Amino acid sequence: MAKKGKASLGASDGALPLVAIVGRPNVGKSTLFNRLTGSRRSIVGDEPGITRDRIYGEYEWAGRRFRVVDTGGIVPDDEALLPAEIFRQARVALEEAAALVLVVDARTELARPDYDLARLLQRSGKPVFLAVNKVETGALVSEAENFRKLGFADVFAVSSEHGQGIGELLDAISERVSESAGQRVSESAGRHPGSQNRDLGHPEIGGSADREKKKIRTHGEYEQRETSIAIIGRPNVGKSTLLNALTGTTRAIVSPIAGTTRDAVDEVVEFEGAQLRFVDTAGIRRKGKTRLMAEKLSVVMARKHLEAADVALVVIDATEGVTASDATIGGYAHESGRSVILVVNKWDAVTTGRGDRKPPADRDIWEKQLRRTLKYLDYAPVIFLSALEAAENESSGHAAKSVARLLRMVVHVAKERRKRVSTGEMNRFLERIDFQRAPVPMSKRVKILYMTQAAVAPPTFVLFTDRAVKLHFAFERFLENQIRKTFGFEGTPIWFKVRARNAPRDQGSGIRGQRMRS
Repeated sequence: MAKKGKASLGASDGALPLVAIVGRPNVGKSTLFNRLTGSRRSIVGDEPGITRDRIYGEYEWAGRRFRVVDTGGIVPDDEALLPAEIFRQARVALEEAAALVLVVDARTELARPDYDLARLLQRSGKPVFLAVNKVETGALVSEAENFRKLGFADVFAVSSEHGQGIGELLDAISERVSESAGQRVSESAGRHPGSQNRDLGHPEIGGSADREKKKIRTHGEYEQRETSIAIIGRPNVGKSTLLNALTGTTRAIVSPIAGTTRDAVDEVVEFEGAQLRFVDTAGIRRKGKTRLMAEKLSVVMARKHLEAADVALVVIDATEGVTASDATIGGYAHESGRSVILVVNKWDAVTTGRGDRKPPADRDIWEKQLRRTLKYLDYAPVIFLSALEAAENESSGHAAKSVARLLRMVVHVAKERRKRVSTGEMNRFLERIDFQRAPVPMSKRVKILYMTQAAVAPPTFVLFTDRAVKLHFAFERFLENQIRKTFGFEGTPIWFKVRARNAPRDQGSGIRGQRMRS
């Protein structure tokens, strides 16, 4: 159990042996990771250095489950900021792993960094498997033998892109990693639905497991094991720093360079009995601002992780104010039906740590300006904090309280998202509401005969009316405000669907309620 006000890392995956994939930049590590996990979790491209943070996943082989971690390209002697941080993240993976897979490119000559990295791995004392990648033709198979110069006995010619030779590599890993370190699939069945994958064919996005999760999240038939929270925002607003502050780790690489995060980085936190999976996403920017293919893919993946989450933390830079891009990103979360918390980061830079001799910012005035720009997110709570202060100084009372307040708000909003109101309660609620007060023209008024909550996450209500018309936006807003006043639903959008009396189901007017209001 986590102590009150503190987060502890969830250890639910700790029983599984970890296989670390390491190597120089652009040798195909992420392609191998995606092949094993049956996903497109890691961004793949021709540009070197795309992967930067540690990316975790799972695979199943020979009846056993394993964890696997993809690491950034390692250049041991490069002291520049980003390469040094990538190396630091990779060393964490090396220390955690039970087995190491060194990936090299069969089409390139051995270089000094390969020998340096080989010596580093040999000193670890852990089993190392050399995967000579990109062996797509028979002529390259003989070339793979040249890589035995690195000093490894276990050498495998593989093609991560086409799946060739992967089975032999996994057989060797399974034999060398002790049975006690692994976990039988039969023992872990049900713990991580949909993560089994023995099919090494071309990975596809989604599947039956994803549809199962969507069904569970929307209709609430089963108890949800964890809450997924996507941290979204513009580049360089402090998303990675916020993840580190929430988890109490240095899980994500942080630098002043905008666009440092590319792959989504996730970490599980247990807080006051709730299991929370935070996902740090790449900064979302306008299409015209993304030039490299890796940047374009990272924005696409950020949107996908948002749509898979339960709650979105929309991070806003207090030093820059609320921008049009912030409004656009908030709109993505709102339209996708995610619950939303607005996080105003770097608050210390405009208050206690201000160095421009201007008076400190007023919280109430700042929030009014925020609400004025993001009118359609009037249901979203606002948290002011300094993620950097919290990450660097956990003992700081004010910073720690801000992080704890945010964690409690996440738990609260997640519960509100899955709240269900009985039909009886809804109809008694309707009897108490004076709809004559709704500012709606007479020609647009409808009579609600009764209403029921059809789904949760987000709360969705079906209105049975006397005629088939689209709800006037003022009527919809009035009804939504009355529902919130009575039942809460803080932090979550509310959707409405209208069905006329005696109308066939396919003639009902479906409205994804609470459209963005200007």
